[in-house]
Amino acid sequence: MSVEHNPSIAAEPEVLNDSGIPLLPFYGDGAPGAYPFTRGLHADGYRKQVWTMRQYAGFGTPASTNARFKRLLSQGQTGLSVAFDLPTQMGYDSDHAFADGEVGRVGVAVDSLRDMEELFEGIPLDRISTSMTINATAPILLAMYVAVAEKQGVPAAKISGTVQNDILKEYVARGTYIFPPRPSLRLAVDLIAYAARELPRFNPISCSGYHIRDAGSTAVQEMAFALANATAYVEATVARGIAVDDFAPRISWIFNTHNDFFQEIAKFRALRRMWARAMRERFGATNPRSWMLRTHTQTGGVTLRAQQPENNVVRAAFQAMAAALGGVQSMALSCYDEALALPTEFAQQLALRTQQILAHETGVTRVADPLGGSAYVEWLTDRLEAEAIALLSQVERMGGAVAAIEQQFMQRAIETAAYAEQRAVEAGTQVVVGLNRHTDSVAGAGLGTQGELFRLDAADAGSQVSALGALRRERDAAAVHDALAALHAAATRDDADLMSPILAAVRAYATVGEISDALRAVFGTHRERT
Repeated sequence: MSVEHNPSIAAEPEVLNDSGIPLLPFYGDGAPGAYPFTRGLHADGYRKQVWTMRQYAGFGTPASTNARFKRLLSQGQTGLSVAFDLPTQMGYDSDHAFADGEVGRVGVAVDSLRDMEELFEGIPLDRISTSMTINATAPILLAMYVAVAEKQGVPAAKISGTVQNDILKEYVARGTYIFPPRPSLRLAVDLIAYAARELPRFNPISCSGYHIRDAGSTAVQEMAFALANATAYVEATVARGIAVDDFAPRISWIFNTHNDFFQEIAKFRALRRMWARAMRERFGATNPRSWMLRTHTQTGGVTLRAQQPENNVVRAAFQAMAAALGGVQSMALSCYDEALALPTEFAQQLALRTQQILAHETGVTRVADPLGGSAYVEWLTDRLEAEAIALLSQVERMGGAVAAIEQQFMQRAIETAAYAEQRAVEAGTQVVVGLNRHTDSVAGAGLGTQGELFRLDAADAGSQVSALGALRRERDAAAVHDALAALHAAATRDDADLMSPILAAVRAYATVGEISDALRAVFGTHRERT
């Protein structure tokens, strides 16, 4: 039935376009906000609330990143998104030999609860939502976040945000794993179970298609492999004895948004429908919130080019528009200079302003699912869904995501797709403006002095290592030893929950590396087969 004949919709507050024409919340058949949510999660789209704007940030020391966070919040950002450096992601302290040259380079260095306290100093965790892109060490960093909230006087039940905790995609796409897949899955489920008990406002996992796509996958592979991994988490959590509706409403997602404008819009529409049907029909979820695929998106980092980097501003803007038309709940834009270095403060402000212009000046928020009913968009939504289902079924015939990862099926499929795309770019059949076509630049063009690259303070790594040494001298060494011994003992028992001993170790100021080493001693480390 057309919305024009729906009296409840007609009674909504009036919204006008720039010509003064009154607009209804949506047009066409099939209401947004209704199962299977192809047209969006909410009947009024972004009319009452636009997507959360949270630029990804983190570099150097916790103090440096804290200052950047406060600056972004003062500029109108509505949530935080933390990037951690590689040693933190891989479970090594800043003074480890493997950390040399990487401390604070691609994100902020966090070695202990003391660092996390400094990272969020002056930022009220009961009022700010925080997303943390962390996987192998996700239980440790979440424990630190909970402990910081406690020190602020904020009950765990009142903190909100997301921890990525999608370790399976690390084997598929990124490589920042520590342990073999099966004990890693155990840790991920421990975190989900803990959040179901203690953190009602926190998302304990963000199932990621983003990194799969950035590794070179097609959109269909991004959809199918992310859904396969998510299915593995749901199955493992249910097998733990937790009812699906007790945790599924807090499952969140992150997907990439690339340059094929209409494909990206259709992708988000198809993903919502696929997840809704899987949760209701396969897993028997009865809570409508369990059926909802709530997703963050970041514009495609791999689409950024070092050549004519100012073109990346345009790429990110179109990708953000596609994400908004696709109905995402949260968004971050990759900055124009990220193909060259960590983003400058100017570049992050420009990315935030791009979101704000999109939300407040383009009219995209006035009508839900404005392209719904387009013959092309509807056909493409159906086609993407059909192809993703076929690939997902292939994974399930192999025994599911973990088995497919162990057999390197997903990894090889992505490598093949990435190779095909690179060949097309090199041959010129896939046009990349500024790289293989329209490569001439005007002398002196660019973003001028504002386009200078970000440089890490060379003293940051030494400062971080010195602070870590001071922590080790000042903390209660016996308490740390006892906490780590208790964690090691729990890890040896298959039925033991690991979040409680991890929290105890964090509160004793055990470091990320020490906690990870206690688990390495039991689980071993993973090496990819060649």
